[in-house]
Amino acid sequence: MQIKNKLALVTGGANGMGFSYARELLRNGASHVAILDLINSTGQEAVNKLNAEFGKRRAIFIACDVSKPQELEAGFARTVQEFGGLEIIINNAGIMDDSRWELMINVNVNAVVRGTLLGMQYMGKDRGGKGGVIVNIAAIPGALPTAECFPVYTGTKHGIIGLTTAFAMPYHYEKTGVRMLIMCPGMTKTDLISKVPEKLSNSSMSPEDYKEALKKFPSQTVDSVAHGMMHIIRSAKNGSIWIAEGGEPVYQILIPDRLVTKV
Repeated sequence: MQIKNKLALVTGGANGMGFSYARELLRNGASHVAILDLINSTGQEAVNKLNAEFGKRRAIFIACDVSKPQELEAGFARTVQEFGGLEIIINNAGIMDDSRWELMINVNVNAVVRGTLLGMQYMGKDRGGKGGVIVNIAAIPGALPTAECFPVYTGTKHGIIGLTTAFAMPYHYEKTGVRMLIMCPGMTKTDLISKVPEKLSNSSMSPEDYKEALKKFPSQTVDSVAHGMMHIIRSAKNGSIWIAEGGEPVYQILIPDRLVTKV
């Protein structure tokens, strides 16, 4: 897929990684980008910056709490009404806080399920759409349980990989023409990581131990992950899982077939 002239939507796009995805989409020629984020977020400020850099009305902000089904559905509907269609969706919104695990499941899993279904509804060739691409954001702990202080968070990211690879199966892809991809960012300099020590009250890991554990993982900038995102949108195969870590080029991983790993 070429990004030029495409219509895109990014959830959780007001700041951090989501904002960097939106900016890179426009840098790479996307026609318009909708940023969906909380009403009290910096979403309007974000689109003001993007429109100042790339041109008037290239980006729009839609206030939306993705954990609330009606708001997410309305956000997608308004995007399609404003742009006349959709071709790229990045389900990026997510939180990492096991002390609020029910909310986290709503944001990290339920909203991604709904965003995926809405994407197929609006982009699916079987619904009169042109096809397109949906990138669901997991994390390295989703492919390998490494976040011992946040087991529920880890479970949500495993769920995203299972969901997305299932929707990438030929039965769905041949009908919809919607390519399904998974991005798993590693340790990235965002508020999601920097504010973790505040959320460890119900964890067996102390803030000091957490900071020490972080040293084991290479860090990277949001822009590095965003560059990798453009690569996979352009060329990654349907159903593929990609890792972005340490500022290095993204790379694909494979989940072994159960018959291969059977002992």
